[in-house]
Amino acid sequence: MSLTPAEQKVLDRIDEDLLVQITQDLVRAPGQNPPGEEAATVAALTAAGRQLGLDVRTSPVEPGRDNVSITLAGGNDPGLLLLGHTDVVPVGDGWTVDPYGGLLRDGRIYGRGASDMKGGLAASLVALASLRGATLSGPVELAAVVDEEETGKGIRAYIAANQHPVRQYAGCITAEPTDLQTIVAARGDSYLQVSVHGRASHAGNPDGGANAIYGAAAVVAEIERLHKELAATPHPLLGPATWSVGQINGGTGGSIVPADCVIVADRRLLPGESPADVLADLDRRVAALHLEDRGLTVELAMPMEMPAFETPEDADLIQITEAARFDAGGPPMPLAGWTAACDGGYIARDLGVPVVVLGPGSVTTQAHRADESVAVAELVTAARTYALTALRLL
Repeated sequence: MSLTPAEQKVLDRIDEDLLVQITQDLVRAPGQNPPGEEAATVAALTAAGRQLGLDVRTSPVEPGRDNVSITLAGGNDPGLLLLGHTDVVPVGDGWTVDPYGGLLRDGRIYGRGASDMKGGLAASLVALASLRGATLSGPVELAAVVDEEETGKGIRAYIAANQHPVRQYAGCITAEPTDLQTIVAARGDSYLQVSVHGRASHAGNPDGGANAIYGAAAVVAEIERLHKELAATPHPLLGPATWSVGQINGGTGGSIVPADCVIVADRRLLPGESPADVLADLDRRVAALHLEDRGLTVELAMPMEMPAFETPEDADLIQITEAARFDAGGPPMPLAGWTAACDGGYIARDLGVPVVVLGPGSVTTQAHRADESVAVAELVTAARTYALTALRLL
């Protein structure tokens, strides 16, 4: 599709230097989570939004942790939601550049969060600014929430505030790093905690106690069996649901029969799967182990769940976004699924809004690693894509 004069006028307003500056400012603002240090990033984002003449609002989720809503007004019809998060994973080791320096080198910006996803936030903000003066049937909103990297407190607070919204959305673009590929489905995620309780005794008389680690080992073996079972029923875009035991902690010393052991497992979800059903299934499987016969008790909890989503490929949002991405200069790539999880799943499940994931940077080669970076050219293409999508959807 060729660009109309009105569309070209909007794209001409997208300033590469401004994109670079905002991305660098966001990278230079710490936002590690844990422990939840988004305040500096929120301050940088809100300052940029106000300087661009946009409507900026914040809402507290926890002390020092605010969600941000930056809006460009339009008509009274449903609008377009651009979704992102202000937290980043901890810096970690192995960096050869300053993780908070925002270094611009050879067409890339370096720093923690450059790819996941401060570049996406900057592209969304610049897209909003480029649309000022355009005729839009509904508003365009950038929602930047806290705590995406941990337990999703920010998106759940946003959903609660918009459960019966005055403002509705025709679609949502989650600006996570996808190498600029249009993602129409994404797996969800959940964390499960299994606490096994037994009875301590001297290791010289192990039968006098109830070994919680032995019980936990039986649970781990059952989870491994579950993972293998799930491999038989893959999703066509996302592959199978998966289990992975990531942590196990128990005992107080080699000479003591352990009274307690805790397992933390990751369970990736497919579209349509209920986290409650996953928890109930594990509960049934653990009950079938009859650990009470060993003098053990078990407690299960799901401290975090992030739903999966899938948007039909023929949905207006998908067709418009994909055409906009191509017309904005994006490379030819097929529609795809994403094995990572994101806050877009909440928007699809709880607000009933169609969702696509599309953003600058790479979740596979840049996110959550040392010397994280994003290409400036991808920032420009992303901003152009978001602006064109808004023009054509609204």
